[in-house]
Amino acid sequence: MILVDSSGWLEFFADGPLAAEYGRYLATSSNVVTPTVVLHEVYKVIKRERGEEDALIAAAQMSQTRLVALDDSIALTAADLGLEHKLAMADSIVYATAQSLGAELVTSDADFSGLSGVTYLSKAK
Repeated sequence: MILVDSSGWLEFFADGPLAAEYGRYLATSSNVVTPTVVLHEVYKVIKRERGEEDALIAAAQMSQTRLVALDDSIALTAADLGLEHKLAMADSIVYATAQSLGAELVTSDADFSGLSGVTYLSKAK
């Protein structure tokens, strides 16, 4: 199971330098989980930068994955992981969701670099 965070989805939708690499992880949507906070972040950024139509198209594609809502268990785990690893709220929710489901977190967000269960795709060459 794979969890691609906001940085990965945004890279994919923008057809950035790592889009093809993220595309390989996203190719089988039944194997991908998406926290609703990631859906929120990606929709918001795309709507702000490219408009509502593109944002709705992205949200529809993300909705083909298994959406995972924040529940009390993930919230408490996120708080603990946030304290332990000095993660911001959204990042701690993403990481806790991945950990609770046994999913590999795939990201280009340096805040996750070096954490257990994380595949970090560096944008630096």
